[in-house]
Amino acid sequence: MSKVKENDVVKVHYTGKLNDGQVFDSSLEREPLQVELGKGQLIPGFEKGLIDMAVNEKKTIRIEKHEAYGEVNEALFHKVPKSELPEDIKPEVGMGLVGSNADGSQQQFRIAKVDAEDIIIDANHPLAGQDLVFDLELVEIL
Repeated sequence: MSKVKENDVVKVHYTGKLNDGQVFDSSLEREPLQVELGKGQLIPGFEKGLIDMAVNEKKTIRIEKHEAYGEVNEALFHKVPKSELPEDIKPEVGMGLVGSNADGSQQQFRIAKVDAEDIIIDANHPLAGQDLVFDLELVEIL
C-alpha cells in the first residue's frame, strides 16, 4: 500500500481545533485540501503529520506552536491613532482590519486594545502562540 512521502501531491480532509476542542477550520463541508508536500504550502507540523499516511487512513495529530504559527511576536503590535481610521469604523477589541504595509501589500490585523485616542493592532497570525490539534483523513495520493 502506497504511503505519503515528501513532494507527493495529496488530497486530505482535516478539522483543526484548539486545545479546548474549539474548531477553527474544517474541510469536511467542502472539497478536500489538495497540496504538494515540501513546497511550504502548509504549516510544518501539518505536513509532517501527513508523511507515511495511507489512503483512507485517519489520525489525530498535535502540533506545538513552534511547528504551527509560532510564538506571539510583540514587535507585531503597533499603536495607531484612531484619527487614522475611516470615520465609519467604530473600533472594538477583536475586530479585524485590513491595512497596507510600507511596500503597499495588504495585511490583515486584529484590534488588540482600544484607548481614548489610539488602538493597538496585532499583526500576528490569529493562531500564533497556540498549540493545535488536527484530525486528518488522507483521501488520495495523486
